[in-house]
Amino acid sequence: MIDIVTALIRNGQGHVLLVRKRGTQSFMQPGGKPEPGESDEAALMREVSEELGCTLVPGSTRALGVFEAPAANEPGQWVRARAYAARIGGSVACRAEIVEYAWVDPREPGERILAPLTRDTILPLALSLGNQAL
Repeated sequence: MIDIVTALIRNGQGHVLLVRKRGTQSFMQPGGKPEPGESDEAALMREVSEELGCTLVPGSTRALGVFEAPAANEPGQWVRARAYAARIGGSVACRAEIVEYAWVDPREPGERILAPLTRDTILPLALSLGNQAL
């Protein structure tokens, strides 16, 4: 099991921010593995800054739950994600291992390849939350 923290970030239209890492095909929500002793919020702040060059709005994170799914980029592995709704400040840009980002309508994600956690849990969760996660 790969333990990660992940952020459900939405814009004013309710679209969800997804990213694709270098050498992969699947889009997923920003986040990653916490470092030893690092809190979930600190890990999300670090990952969002490193990957997207923007910041989490202090105090904007809200726990959504813990979810498991097959890992998108590690065949035969599973991820256990602690998911948080969060807001960002600043401009989004691809940094570190991120080569592409997209604001995706959770009702119609299009033809993008989505990580199982994103497809089966995060996008349906975004729809069920309505405006609560904005």
